[in-house]
Amino acid sequence: MAKRSEYRPPHSPAHGLSDQDSLYEGEKGLGNQLKVLSYIFSYLWPKENTAYQILVIAAMLALVASKLVALAIPILMGSIVNNLTPSANSSLNGVNAMVIVPVSMIILWGVTRISGPALQQLRDALFVRVGQHAQRVVAVQVFEHLHKLSLRFHLERRTGGVSRIIERGIKSIEFLLRFLIFSIFPTFFELILVCTYLTLKYDGRYALITALTVLSYVWFTFSITEWRVKIRRQMNKSDTEANTKAIDSLLNFETVKYFGNEKYEAERYDNAMESYQNAAVRSQFSLSAISIGQSLIFNAGVVLLLVMAGYDVVEGKLNVGDFIVVYGFLIQIYMPLNMLGFVYREIKQALVDMESMYRLLGIGPEVSDKEGAKPLIVSGAEIRFESVYFSYDPDRGILKNVSFVVPAGKKVAIVGPSGAGKSTISRILFRFYDVYSGRVLIDGQDITKVTQSSLREAIGIVPQDTVLFNDTIRYNIAYAKTDASDDEIQGAAKLAQIHTFIESLPQGYNTMVGERGLKLSGGEKQRVAIARTILKDPPILLLDEATSALDSKTESEIQDALREVSRQRTTLVIAHRLSTVTDADEILVLQAGCIAERGSHSELLSQKGIYAQMWTQQLESGSKPFESIGA
Repeated sequence: MAKRSEYRPPHSPAHGLSDQDSLYEGEKGLGNQLKVLSYIFSYLWPKENTAYQILVIAAMLALVASKLVALAIPILMGSIVNNLTPSANSSLNGVNAMVIVPVSMIILWGVTRISGPALQQLRDALFVRVGQHAQRVVAVQVFEHLHKLSLRFHLERRTGGVSRIIERGIKSIEFLLRFLIFSIFPTFFELILVCTYLTLKYDGRYALITALTVLSYVWFTFSITEWRVKIRRQMNKSDTEANTKAIDSLLNFETVKYFGNEKYEAERYDNAMESYQNAAVRSQFSLSAISIGQSLIFNAGVVLLLVMAGYDVVEGKLNVGDFIVVYGFLIQIYMPLNMLGFVYREIKQALVDMESMYRLLGIGPEVSDKEGAKPLIVSGAEIRFESVYFSYDPDRGILKNVSFVVPAGKKVAIVGPSGAGKSTISRILFRFYDVYSGRVLIDGQDITKVTQSSLREAIGIVPQDTVLFNDTIRYNIAYAKTDASDDEIQGAAKLAQIHTFIESLPQGYNTMVGERGLKLSGGEKQRVAIARTILKDPPILLLDEATSALDSKTESEIQDALREVSRQRTTLVIAHRLSTVTDADEILVLQAGCIAERGSHSELLSQKGIYAQMWTQQLESGSKPFESIGA
C-alpha cells in the first residue's frame, strides 16, 4: 500500500481552479483568439438543423445583394451628373436637359438608395434567429458544464466572478457572429469590388491609393486596438473583482452587521472600483487616440484621390461625373470602414470576454464516468469501504486505511470530532471525489465503474447545512421528485414533522423560502431537507447531522420519523450527538482519519475507551456536541 505522503491529488486548472485568476491569465494572443472564433463559428452552421442553414444562406445572399446595390449608387450618380453637364446638353435649355436625362436612371438611383438599407434589415432579420439560437445553445452548454465540474471547483470558485464571466461571454456570442460576418468580411469584399471597378474603368493608380488608404487604416486600427485590449482585460478583471466583493459582502450581510464592518466593506469595494476607474480612464484615452489617427489616415487618402481626380478632369481625361464616382466610392467605403474601427474594437473586446468563458469550458471534471460505465444495480444496498485512503491535498491526510461494511438494511453510525473525516466519507460515497487508494463498493460494484447519475439516484442525503432554492416550500420538497403529486409532497412533510408548520403559514406550501432558504429557521430548513429525502425514497440513506439544528423535542419527533423511514433501508449516519445513534447496529469512532473503535453502543461503553469518554462528557455537558472535545 502506498503511503499517504506520496499522494498528489488533482489540483490544477485541468480539474479545478486553485487560483481564480487563471480564468483571466491563461493562454492569450492570436492562437487562443482563433480557437475562440472557431468555437463560435461552429454554431453558425448547426449540422442538426437545416432550417438554420437556410437562414444563414439567405442572410449571406442579402449581404452580397446589399453590397452590389451600394456599389451601384456612386456609378448611377456619376452618370446622372454627366448627363446634366452643359457639355453634354449644350444645345438644350435646362428644362429640355432634364427631359433628355433618362428619368429611369434617377428612379433607379432612388430605388438603390432605398433597397440598400432594406436588404441590410432583411439580412439582420434572417440572421437574428441563428444568433439567438447560438447564444441559447452556448448558455445551456456552459450551465451544464458547470454542473459537471467537480465539488473542488465549486468550493474554490468565487460566485460573483464566475457569474460575471458567463454573463459577458454569453452576451458576446451574437455580437461576434453578427459583426464578423456582416461588417469585417463585407468591408473587404466591397474594397475588392471598388478597386476592380476603378482599375478597369479609370486608372490603376486610383485603385492603388484606395487600397493603400484602407489597408493603412486597418493596420493602424488593429495595432492600436491590441494595446486597448490589454486595458480591457484589466477593466474586466477589476470589474469582476468589484462584483465578487459586492456579492460576497451582501451574501454575508448578517456577518457584516454583527461586526459593524459596513465601512470596511465599502472601502474594500471602493478600492476595487478605483482600479476599474483607472482602467476605464486609460481606455477612453486610447479610444480618443485611435479615433484621431483613423481620421488623419483616411482623410489624407481622400484628399490625395480628389486632387488626382480633379487634375484628370481639368486635363479632360475624366468627366465631372467620374469625379463624383471616385468621391462616392470613397465615401461608400468610408461608412463601413469607419464602422470597422468601432466593430474591430468591439470584436476584440468581445473576444476578451469570450476568452475567460472559453477557458472555463476547458476545465475538465475531476470526477467523470469511465468509458463503458454501467448503471448501478441495487439489490440489498450493502455499502463496503475497503482500505480507503484519501486526501484533499498532499500536506494533509484525511482518511487512512478506512475499512467498514454497512450491511443491507442495517444502520451504521460514524462519530468523531470535527476534522476527523466524517463528512469526507459522505462525499466519497456520492463520488464527489475519487479515493486515492482502496475501493468503495455498493452491492459488490465499485462506484468508480458505475454511472454517477445512477449512484446518486440510489442515495438520499439529509446534510448538516441545508441550502434551499429561492422558491416555494412545495418546490423545494418536490425537488427530489419533480413530478410528485400534492399528496406525496404532504405525506413526506408529515413524516418530517413540518406539515403542520407549513399549513399554518398564510400561503402554505406556496410560501417563498428566500435566497438560500434564509426566511426559514435552521430547524425548519432541515425538516424540509428531510421531507425532500423521504420523497426521493432511496434504498440508501445518508444522514449527515440531520438533526443537529433542532431542539430536543423536535429532534426526538424527527428521530422517530427517521427510524421509520430508515427501516429496511441501508443507513449511514454521521453524528456529533451520540444520543442520536444509540440504536445503530454498529458505531464507528473516527479519529484523525482512522477508525479507532467500533461496535454497538453498549459494547463501546463497556470498552471504556474513546467513545465511553465522549459519552460521559456529553452527559455531563447536557448532550452538548462533542466537536470541541480533543481527539
